[in-house]
Amino acid sequence: MNGINRPSNMSLSKYRYIVVEGPIGVGKTSLARRLAERLEAETLLERPEQNPFLARFYQDMQRWALPTQLFFLFQRMSQLQELSQLSLFSKSTVGDFLLDKDPLFARLTLSNEELRLYQQIYDSLQLQAPRADLVIYLHAEPNILAERVRRRAAEFERGIALNYLAVLAESYSRFFYQYNASPVLIVNSERLNFVDNDRDLELLISRVDAMRGGREFFNFGD
Repeated sequence: MNGINRPSNMSLSKYRYIVVEGPIGVGKTSLARRLAERLEAETLLERPEQNPFLARFYQDMQRWALPTQLFFLFQRMSQLQELSQLSLFSKSTVGDFLLDKDPLFARLTLSNEELRLYQQIYDSLQLQAPRADLVIYLHAEPNILAERVRRRAAEFERGIALNYLAVLAESYSRFFYQYNASPVLIVNSERLNFVDNDRDLELLISRVDAMRGGREFFNFGD
C-alpha cells in the first residue's frame, strides 16, 4: 500500500455507528473493514456465505427470490439484536448493510403476491434497528460494478447479468438520494481504491471531516 502520514482519527471517532452501503461489487465491505481497522472498531458485516439460497437465486431469481430475501432479513435482524445486547455504543461499530434498505431487493425481485407477504412479515417484526450516525453510500456505474464482480466476487456471483446490476444500481441511487434518517455522504467510487491505496482512504476521511450537512457528495477529481 502507498505509505503516507496518517492524520488523526478524530474526524471519524465522533461517529459511533457508521454504515457503508452500495450495490454488489462496489466495495462496501472492503471499505467497512478498512474504516473499522482505522477506528479500532467492531464490524457488523453481511454474511452472504451463510445464505443457503443465494447461489440458487443467481441461477433462477424468480424461483428463489423469496427464501433468499427472507433469510437475509432474519439474518440481519439477528445480527442487529446481538449488537444491541453487546451494547452498541460501548465501542464504535462499522457495518456494511442498512436494514432500512432491505425492502429494496424485495421490490426488485419478488412477485406482487410474494412482495405482499414479505411486507407483512417485515412490518410485523416492528424492526428497531439503531440509526447510523453516518451512512457512506458508494456509487459506481453498472459496467464498473460488473468488472469488479467478475474480479472479486464469489464464483456463483460472477455470472450476474449486466441489466440486473443496472436496475440494482438505479434502485440504490433512488433510495439514497431520498434517504434522510441519517447523514449521508454519497461517494463516486469509480476512481477510488480504498483497499490498495491509503491516499484514497485519507481523501475520504478528510471529506467526512469536512461534512456540515445531512447530505453531501464526494466526486473524486472535482
